[in-house]
Amino acid sequence: MWRWHFFASIVVVPVLLVLATTGLIYLLRFQLEPLLHPDLLKVEQPAGIDFQQPYNAQLDAAQRAYPDATPTSVAEPRSADRPTVITAEMPDGTAREIYVNPWGADVLGSMNPDTTLSGYAVRLHADLMAGAWGDRLMELGACWALVSALMGYYLFFRGRRARARKPRSLRSWHARFGVVAGIGLLTLLVSGLPWTGFWGGQVQELATKQGTSMWSLDHGAESDPASTLDESLPHSHAVPWGAGKTEVPRSEGEGHEGAVANVDTAIEVADEQGLRHPMTVALPDGDDGVYSAIGYAFDAPSDEKTVHVDRFGGQVVSTYGYDDYPLLAKVVSQGIGLHEGRSLGLVSFWASISMCVLIIASCVTGPLMWWRRRRRGAGLGAPRGRMPVTGSPWLLVGLLALGVFLPFFGITLLVVLLLDRFVVRRVPALAGWFNTQ
Repeated sequence: MWRWHFFASIVVVPVLLVLATTGLIYLLRFQLEPLLHPDLLKVEQPAGIDFQQPYNAQLDAAQRAYPDATPTSVAEPRSADRPTVITAEMPDGTAREIYVNPWGADVLGSMNPDTTLSGYAVRLHADLMAGAWGDRLMELGACWALVSALMGYYLFFRGRRARARKPRSLRSWHARFGVVAGIGLLTLLVSGLPWTGFWGGQVQELATKQGTSMWSLDHGAESDPASTLDESLPHSHAVPWGAGKTEVPRSEGEGHEGAVANVDTAIEVADEQGLRHPMTVALPDGDDGVYSAIGYAFDAPSDEKTVHVDRFGGQVVSTYGYDDYPLLAKVVSQGIGLHEGRSLGLVSFWASISMCVLIIASCVTGPLMWWRRRRRGAGLGAPRGRMPVTGSPWLLVGLLALGVFLPFFGITLLVVLLLDRFVVRRVPALAGWFNTQ
């Protein structure tokens, strides 16, 4: 176990360092970004004024300032000292966030959300900004990290006596960090698997064949604002639906000369339907599109709900919310809330931050342990492992089960075992380097 825990760390440590560091940045995005961009993300309420400008007026101001941009959504301010955020698409296809002072409808400026610190963190966290290859590498590291965490718990309980003899050693600290971080790590890894390209894609395909889905997109409306900083959006609104199709909500223009409703109408109607503020309103797509008002659900995935409002008459066309999700999608939605440290308010927020810090500490103390125990000129310094895989039926069953559940782990484990059996052990130089003698 120690030997495989060691070899797993070669893949796991770099991946976990990236995931934990970028995850920490993402958790703190609402504290960090206003400090980095105070001219865009902070406003002051004028003395004696207690009403904000209509959102339609703010949208008009943004369109005058950026005539080439195509607005896609309007997000209400998070508080009295935050701006209205209008997400738009530029002619080159990139996203743009336009910030408007809600008290005077004056445009503060704009930026590409992908180029913010949080934006880079999100993209690195997803696939190292390397597309499919990056996604596969992150998934491989996550699968091995899950197995490594399980091996770490085995080592923790088997190494109690050794740690008792040296309670303040680096090994003891690594074990203490790991035994706490492992709980959060397993939770984060399992709840993050639905996002992975291979595992998530295969499970979603299997779920679709069974008439269900891991995701719960309102699969007809235009409710996909491309904002990385808007905490009110449920992720399910940006993930393709895999199970069936329904009629696309559309506005009925017959009998109307031009649009009657606007963003303010959509928010007022959605408020009457019980949606929480601050809302995000996805703007109509095409002449017969609808306003899609998405309720604030940051701290409660069960509150996720969208109300589609006719752009002409202002009536409710349809609604879609958590209660409409398949059971599997509800589970995934709750898992996402835990993964992002938002389901239980400040408790899960600080718990997630603590887990990220402890995971980073484990990733640092592990290599330091190896650096201290290695002997120069004695090869890699890997722990010895004399017991074959078939030496324990429980070990074999466990590896087979994990290999089936996590195909990337199973395939790479098989490759490594074959290399070890037929190459490393038969070449004396390699056998000495990898300490297989």
